[in-house]
Amino acid sequence: MINLVDLRLELRGAAGRVSILKGVDLHIPAGAAVSVVGPSGSGKSSLIAVIAGIERPSGGQAIVDGTDIATLDEDGLARFRRGRLSILFQSFHLIPTLSALENVAVPLELMGQRDALDRAAAALEEVGLGHRIDHYPGQMSGGEQQRTALARALVTEPSILLADEPTGNLDRANGAHVMELLFDLRKKRGSTLLLVTHDPALAEACDWICRMEDGRLVSPPETVANDAQARARVPA
Repeated sequence: MINLVDLRLELRGAAGRVSILKGVDLHIPAGAAVSVVGPSGSGKSSLIAVIAGIERPSGGQAIVDGTDIATLDEDGLARFRRGRLSILFQSFHLIPTLSALENVAVPLELMGQRDALDRAAAALEEVGLGHRIDHYPGQMSGGEQQRTALARALVTEPSILLADEPTGNLDRANGAHVMELLFDLRKKRGSTLLLVTHDPALAEACDWICRMEDGRLVSPPETVANDAQARARVPA
């Protein structure tokens, strides 16, 4: 499902080119949940960005759902992501001038789905926000905004879900609620999950955990739990 081979990323900064990813090798099978941990600046978010096609690799390969994303132009990347890959960010990224219903419907409308609003309403019901469909982001709490973002990420039933510190802006209770929903809904849809987190409890709720330091994976993916044990580790 996700196959990274000697993946490298260099970005230009004020002091010249900086090496961010330094030969990452990682294979994630379909349906697996894998967490990536490590210190800030170790390359975790950059790894997500390359897999999503937001950043282009400087070397190596990133084969995602059978596609070498480095070969795609911007239109090709947009088509690739549409309905196959979704991202859940730390900072929600909701459109402030759209209601919760309209925010969730956006990816479906971009796909030309005529039942976009009905499916968006059903997705909001799944995350417990059926009573908030007409509210705007500014009228919702942080936890409600992230649940709206989760509904938007999963409404297209993507084969791959990337989550970058999805509870970073939430308190413990709201974070636990969002992650419980994320694990339940992604399992229901059979999505492959790659989760970047600083929270050891969230990392251990995945099937495998791997660690990054200084742009490299310093340990191979390590099995941490079976499904029942993993669900029990989601913090309450």
